[in-house]
This record gives sequence, C-alpha cells and structure tokens, in this order.
Amino acid sequence: MVHLSWYLTVSALLFCIGVFGFLTRRNIIMMLLSIELMLNSVNLNLAAMSHYMEDLRGQVLVFFIIAVAAAEAAIGLGIVVTLFRNYRSVYTEDITTLKG
Repeated sequence: MVHLSWYLTVSALLFCIGVFGFLTRRNIIMMLLSIELMLNSVNLNLAAMSHYMEDLRGQVLVFFIIAVAAAEAAIGLGIVVTLFRNYRSVYTEDITTLKG
C-alpha cells in the first residue's frame, strides 16, 4: 500500500513544476498548461486525502473541479485564438495593448 506522504510529495512536486512553468514561460499556451498542471496537482492531493480519510465527498469534488477545468481550458484557448488573430503572436511581450 502506498502511503499518503508519497501522494502529497508527488502533488507538491507537480505544483512546483506548474508554478515554475508559469513564471518562466512567456508563451500563453504554455502558461495555460502550467495552470492545468497546478490544478491537477490539487486534484491529486484532494483525491489522496479523501481516500485516506475514507470519505467520498472529496473524490466527488474532484470530478466537479475537472469539469470546471475543462470549461476554463476551452475559454482560455478561445481567448488565445482571438489574441493570435489580432496580434499574430502568442507571446506575452508582444501583447501590450488592450482595445475595447
């Protein structure tokens, strides 16, 4: 049986990789992928704690978080496509003005 500390360690490692990727990358798509990695590490942490406490509410909450993450990814990619159509770039340095 795998101990809870292993799950928490992997979750913390994934979260740190996601934070590092978000802070160092300038590509908007890579930044969205880093956010998804951080969200999935939180899901892993929540599912492991739920299993450890023998309560299904945390695992049900993981499914709702995955649904919200899918909607967030769809909206984020829609925004990225719109930015690419207007600026012909997906790098944050090239997008400096917002027009209403």
